[in-house]
Amino acid sequence: MYPSAKRLHDFRTSLIREMTRLAIKHKAINMAQGLPDFLPPPELTRAACQAIEEGHNQYTNTWGIPELRQAISSNLQNLYDLYYDPEEQITVTCGVSEGIVLAMLSLVNPGDEVIVIEPFHDNYLPAINFAQAKPVFVRLEPPFFQLDPESLRAAFSHKTKAIIINTPHNPTGRVFTREELNYIASLCREFNVVAITDEIYDRITFDEHQHIPLATLDGMFEQTITISGMSKTFSVTGWRLGYVCAPSNLSAAIRTLHDFTTICAPAPFQYAAVAALGLPESFFKTQKEAYTIRRDRILKILEKYQFIIQPPQGAYYLITDFSQLDFHGDDEKFAKYLVEEVGIAVVPGSSFYSTPEVGRNTVRWSFAKKMETFDAVEQRLQTLKKYSLK
Repeated sequence: MYPSAKRLHDFRTSLIREMTRLAIKHKAINMAQGLPDFLPPPELTRAACQAIEEGHNQYTNTWGIPELRQAISSNLQNLYDLYYDPEEQITVTCGVSEGIVLAMLSLVNPGDEVIVIEPFHDNYLPAINFAQAKPVFVRLEPPFFQLDPESLRAAFSHKTKAIIINTPHNPTGRVFTREELNYIASLCREFNVVAITDEIYDRITFDEHQHIPLATLDGMFEQTITISGMSKTFSVTGWRLGYVCAPSNLSAAIRTLHDFTTICAPAPFQYAAVAALGLPESFFKTQKEAYTIRRDRILKILEKYQFIIQPPQGAYYLITDFSQLDFHGDDEKFAKYLVEEVGIAVVPGSSFYSTPEVGRNTVRWSFAKKMETFDAVEQRLQTLKKYSLK
């Protein structure tokens, strides 16, 4: 039997999706993967069905249908005064995950260094590995997960080619401040580094926190690859619709790779995405209010059971410290106990770090859930009283 390629030897399949598989196996509530358990806006499903019935079932323009690229361009300009030419600078992809891989392969050469802020989404390291680059880690320190300027500056060097910025941040829920982003931008300009931004949660923020695209800061348009998509805002994670916006020279390279990987994103869903981006601002206001209620509900539940939590400022995840529970700092043991004995799936926190020991006292929860789901979670957590409270 032939061995697998060496590039695959240093990492495993996604632990996030492994927890979903375990949730299905044990009939547990899936609080692990970031997939909503409620329906998307009906306007989207109607538009998708209509597109299928009207015959939009074949290959589209590789970069995405013109109507969607125009809608993405108009959306970014209206929200952030950020203009990308839909003809040359916007590529519709099969999700943000493909966008990250395309950005990395189009930009980074073997041996280059890529700065990764940790904790990080588990798609980032494989993308860097595929490009045969070297990750350099900068840690957001709990409990507030703020960016330390000295640590960040120390990570930059003449070998640095790119930095990955995810805000609103998964898994901590941090929304980077203008001050933090300006400092990142200043280092990118000083060291001639391109920022690859994952902005998939840009419309899900809480309280006074606001998303600021890095590309809008002074001098950063030409040094930023902006990546986002429809999955989270519109609760259609299975539709696999993302987009990459970049200056024309980088966009051309990204489009070449995209052409020879997935060819195009799903055709009928592209037409539905046009409808999504055309929803009134009242939809996003109502959604923000609904996610705020969900966030506050899960905070109340988990604090009741002695989890230590920093309330998220954006996205729909919580990192919780379970050190008050009697599991001896073993996140995988705790996650296994929860899914098998309690009936709740979460993600071990160590999976979000380059040094797993850093996250051993933590697990991640997704709160993109219905109210009935929170009721069931609260009921099942009563088991902790019998087995685990110190």
